Amino acid sequence: MSAARFGQAARGSVSGLPRAFWWLWTSTLVNRLGAFVATFMTLYLTLDRGYSASFAGLVVALHGLGGVVSSLVAGVMTDRLGRRPTLLAAQTSTAFSVALLGFMEHPAAIAAVALLVGVTSNASRPAVAAMMADIVRPEDRVRAFALNYWAINLGFAVSATAAGVIAEYSYLAGFLGEAALTLVCAVLVFVKLPESRPERPGGASAAAGEEPAIGLGTVLRDGRFMGVVGLSFLISLIFTQGSVGLPVAMGAAGFSPGDYGLVVAVNGVLIVLLQIPVTAFIERRDPQKLLVISALLAGYGFALTAFAGPVWAYALTVCVWTLAEIVNSPTQMSLVVRLSPVHGRGRYQGVYNLSWAVASLVAPLMAGLMIDRYGADWLWGATGVLGTVAAAGYWLLMRRLSEGDAGSGAAVAGGAGAARPKPVPADAEA
Repeated sequence: MSAARFGQAARGSVSGLPRAFWWLWTSTLVNRLGAFVATFMTLYLTLDRGYSASFAGLVVALHGLGGVVSSLVAGVMTDRLGRRPTLLAAQTSTAFSVALLGFMEHPAAIAAVALLVGVTSNASRPAVAAMMADIVRPEDRVRAFALNYWAINLGFAVSATAAGVIAEYSYLAGFLGEAALTLVCAVLVFVKLPESRPERPGGASAAAGEEPAIGLGTVLRDGRFMGVVGLSFLISLIFTQGSVGLPVAMGAAGFSPGDYGLVVAVNGVLIVLLQIPVTAFIERRDPQKLLVISALLAGYGFALTAFAGPVWAYALTVCVWTLAEIVNSPTQMSLVVRLSPVHGRGRYQGVYNLSWAVASLVAPLMAGLMIDRYGADWLWGATGVLGTVAAAGYWLLMRRLSEGDAGSGAAVAGGAGAARPKPVPADAEA
C-alpha cells in the first residue's frame, strides 16, 4: 500500500466517530500501557520466584478462573447498573488488587490475589464492548472495534518492551506501574464518559414490539451465538499461549525476560502498523473466508514455534499469528454485536468474554502440563490441531449465517428489528 493510500485509509478509519468513543479509546490505550501482570506473570513466578511451570500455570489459571466469574457478573451489572458504574468499579478494584499482588510472598497468598486480579481486571470488558456498540453507528462498528484493538496493541507494544526491561530490575515496579495507570483509566471514565445504556420506553412491553426481559438463560439458549462463543474459546486457547506457553518455553530455552519482551512486542508493533490498512482491505471481504483463514494462521503460526531457535525465528512466528489476530478480532467482535439484542448487550458480551476467560483458565494448565511432561513441541503441535478445528467450525457456522436469518440473539429476544444492531451485509466484514 502506497503512503497516499495508507493516509487515505487512516483518515477514513478515524473520521465520523463520536467524541465519547475517543475517550473510551484513550482509556483503553492508557490501560494497556500499564499491562504487566498478564504478560509477565509466568516469568515472574518461574524465573524470579523459582516456581515450576506447573505452579505458574496453576496461578495463571486461577487468574483465568476469576475472569470466568466476573465475565458473567459484569455482563449482568452492565445491563442493570450501567456501563459507566461497572467500568469505575472494575478499574478501581483492579488497581488495588494488582498493587497488592506485588507484595505477596507466600505461594497461597500469590494464588489467592491472582484470583482476585482475574475477577477485577476482566470485569470491565463487557462494559467497554457494550458501550462501544451503544455509541457507535452500526455501519461504523467494524472500524471502531479495529481502532480499539489497535489501541490495545499500541499500548502493548510500548509496555511489553518497557516492562521486559523493568522486570529485569524490579517486578514490583511493574505491578505498581500497572496499578497507577489503571487508576488513571478510572479517572478518565469518571470525568469524560457519560452513561450510554439504552433506556427502554416507559410502559413498553414485548407485545408492543419491544424486547422482553433478557436473562443469562436467554443467551445460553441462543445456539448460534453459543457456537460463536465456542469457536472463540478455541481461538482464545491458541492466542493465550503467547503470554503463557511462549514465555515458559523461551525461559526454559535460556532466553531472558528482555528477550521475551522484545519477541512479544513484535505482536503489538505489527498490529499498530498493519491494523488500519488491513482493516481497510478486509472491510468488504467475505467474513467466512476471513474467519477460516485467520484460524488457520493462528494455529499454524504457533505451531511453527516448534522449529524456532534464535530470537529472530521466534519473532517470525509471532508475525504469522499476529496477522491472524489483525483479521480475526474485528471480524469476530462485529459478529458478536450483530447477534446481540440492544438491551441484552451486556449479558451477551459477558458470555462472549467468558470464552476468553475460560481460555485463560485452561491455557496455562494446558501449557504447564504439556511442557513439563512432554516438552514444548507437543504444545505447539496442539495449537495447529486447534486452529484446524476452529477453521472448520467457522466455515460451518458462517455457511448457515445468511443475511436473511442473521441475528439469532435478536430472534430469541423478540425479533424486533429496531431493537437489534443493523445486520452487516453478507459481503462485508461481520
